[in-house]
Amino acid sequence: MAAYRVLVLGGYGFFGRRLVERLSRHPGLELLIAGRSLAQAQAVAERLPPGTAAALAFDVSAPELTPRLRALAPAVVVHTCGPFQGQDHRVAEACIAAGSHYIDLADGRDFVCGISRLDPAARRAGVAVISGASSVPALSSAAVDHLSVGFDTLQAIDIGISPGNKTERGLSTVRAILSYCGQALPSGAGPRAYGWLSRWSHRYPAPVRSRWLSPCDVPDLALLPQRYAGQPLVRFGAGLELRALHAGMNLMAQLARWGWVRDWSRHAGALKRAADVFRHLGSDAGAMHVSVTGRRGAGPSITRTWTLCATQGDGPFVPTLATSALVRRLQAGDASLIGAQPCVGLLTLAEFARECEGLHIQMGEATHG
Repeated sequence: MAAYRVLVLGGYGFFGRRLVERLSRHPGLELLIAGRSLAQAQAVAERLPPGTAAALAFDVSAPELTPRLRALAPAVVVHTCGPFQGQDHRVAEACIAAGSHYIDLADGRDFVCGISRLDPAARRAGVAVISGASSVPALSSAAVDHLSVGFDTLQAIDIGISPGNKTERGLSTVRAILSYCGQALPSGAGPRAYGWLSRWSHRYPAPVRSRWLSPCDVPDLALLPQRYAGQPLVRFGAGLELRALHAGMNLMAQLARWGWVRDWSRHAGALKRAADVFRHLGSDAGAMHVSVTGRRGAGPSITRTWTLCATQGDGPFVPTLATSALVRRLQAGDASLIGAQPCVGLLTLAEFARECEGLHIQMGEATHG
C-alpha cells in the first residue's frame, strides 16, 4: 500500500518541526518537510526515523502554487507558515485546485473565520479545508463542547493560556501577538476590550500556579457566541509568566492606545531578543484553561473548568495536537471532514488526549456550584 503523503509547509519552523515529530509516529505516512531553506528542512528530516521524511525547498509566496502541488501530489498539505494575521487563503485555494486536503495552524481571527467562503469549492473538489487546527479554536472548542454537556444554555466562556517563561518562543507567534497589542478586539458578546490593555489573575494547578492574563484577539471571540444557545459572553486571555514582562506588555498596549506606537509587530525581532534575555528566569511549565458557566433549565448557574498543564518545555507541542489528530482521520478516509470550515467542534478531548502520548501534558477538570 502506498504511503499517505503529508506536505508540511514551514516544517522546520517553531511549530512545524514539532508537528513533523508527532506525525513521524503515525504509521503509513510519508512526510515532506518544506520551506524556503532546503538545508533547514534537511536538518529536521535527518533527526526523524530513517525513511520517514524527505526535504524540499518550497516558497508559499511564490506564484503558481497549484502546478507545484499537483506535481508533488500530497494527500494533505499542512500550512504552518505564520503569522496568519493579514494573510489571504491562496495556499488553501491552491490545495483545492490540486485536489489535496488542507489544514493550517492559524489563530488569526479574520483568517480562520473567513475560510468558510471556500466551502463550495472544497466540496466540489472532495477535499477538507480546515483552518485553526491549533490551541484555539480547535482545542478550546473541544473543551467547551465537553464541559457544556447537559447545559440548556451557556452564560459565559472563559479561556486562558500562559506559557512558561523558559519555553522557547517563536518569532511568528511574537509578531502575531504584537499585531493587536493595544488594538480593539471583537466584543465576544461582551464589553469592548483592547489587546493586552487590562489584566486579571487566574490560578492554575501546581506547578504553574497564579498567572496574570490579558485580552487577546482569537477566533473564539467571533465563533463561540454564535455556536451555543444563550449566546454566551466569551473572554480570552493570554499571559506571560514573569509579571514584569506582562506589565511591560500592558504598558505597550497603553502606548498604542495613546497613538505613540502605531504597530508593535514591526519591532517583533527586537522585542523577542529583549524578552529572551530573561529566559533563564521562571519555569518551563505552562497551562491552558477553559471555564464554562451554564444552566440546566431554570436551575442555578454551574461552572465547569477544564485545565491543561504542560511541563518540561512541552507546551509548544499543544498547538500541533489538532493537526495530528485530523491527519489520522483523513488518512482513515473520514468523509465527514470534507468542506471548508474553522476547526470548531471537529475534535473531542479524547482525541487530543491520544495525541498527548509521550508528552509531559496532563488534563483535568472540576465543577463549581
